[in-house]
Amino acid sequence: MQFSERRNITRWFIILASFFIVILILWNTYNFFQIFKNEERAKMEFWASALTTIANANENTDIELPLQIITKNTTIPIFITDSKENIIDFNNIDEEISKDSIALKKYFNSVKNDNQPIKMERSNSKYQLVYYGDSPLLNKLKYYPIALLLIIILFGAVVYNFYRATKMSTQNKLWAGMAKETAHQIGTPLSSLIGWLEILKLDNVEESTIVEIEKDITRLQTITDRFSKIGSEPVLEKRDIIEDTKNTVDYLQTRVSQQVVFTFKAPEHPIYVDINPALHSWTIENLVKNAIDAMKGKGSLNIVISELEDIVKISITDTGKGIPKNQFNKVFEPGFTTKKRGWGLGLSLTKRIVQEYHKGKIKVTHSEIGKGTTMQISYKTT
Repeated sequence: MQFSERRNITRWFIILASFFIVILILWNTYNFFQIFKNEERAKMEFWASALTTIANANENTDIELPLQIITKNTTIPIFITDSKENIIDFNNIDEEISKDSIALKKYFNSVKNDNQPIKMERSNSKYQLVYYGDSPLLNKLKYYPIALLLIIILFGAVVYNFYRATKMSTQNKLWAGMAKETAHQIGTPLSSLIGWLEILKLDNVEESTIVEIEKDITRLQTITDRFSKIGSEPVLEKRDIIEDTKNTVDYLQTRVSQQVVFTFKAPEHPIYVDINPALHSWTIENLVKNAIDAMKGKGSLNIVISELEDIVKISITDTGKGIPKNQFNKVFEPGFTTKKRGWGLGLSLTKRIVQEYHKGKIKVTHSEIGKGTTMQISYKTT
């Protein structure tokens, strides 16, 4: 318990430290952006001052330095306007924009929003305004925090998926180990039961009793075989899925409440599918028992097998309490259950058997609250 709490504290410390580092980087980036923007503002004020000097120069004015300042600016887009914002001149504007008056006006309006204009006084008491946009370097710097955030989010997603996959892998190994240990534990009393059955046969016990006990022992052997296959690749066989499904349904029908009415419909001809008979039987058993639980042991249970080209579908319909539409996918998630007593593993295990082991599909095709649910499995035929 202490180890688990310590691990959680460490995890939260790492998360908070990472969050703090991200904020620090973004804050420094913002400060750098503002410093760079202020430097561009100072540069443009020098540029406007140099242009004013040249405009107001006489024969005694030294204009060499102002000319150098003006010619050095080759990146920052500039518009010079009169006091009524009519464009007088412009500089460092893309050639395609400068040739199109509408595009030029539109670009000017966008530049106006970038920075406050600089006022240039003229000798005749008039003034002009210098509007300037951000340099390409400053524009790239604007998107740096966004790019940084995207990288961090992507990195976080990769770490989360890795952590989740590792956790699921550990859980799968745990469940596989528990399943194999369960199979091993069942094996010992099962061997004893087989021995006691032979003794009962010698004592001339009623034949019908012997037959039923043999069925249950065979069922226990099947369950042991199922658990032993968890975590390992099962061997698939070419089997008649109608016969295998009906055998499982018939066995369950004799061992559930007589208030559950079973109907079984299937084509008259066999349909062959590559399946593992023990795991397929487990799949049908889980779905049938889940349907009976939904009906609280009373109602109609319809099992229909249909064939469509190279696909065979097994539909199991109950008259139970139904499933809300927003839970159609959630019912197959590990741990999800609506029962007061339940681990929420039956349908998730069924989904794994169908999709991972048999390469099939399982889904809720229809459900209405208070009327019932239809679960459907589909396999490719051979």
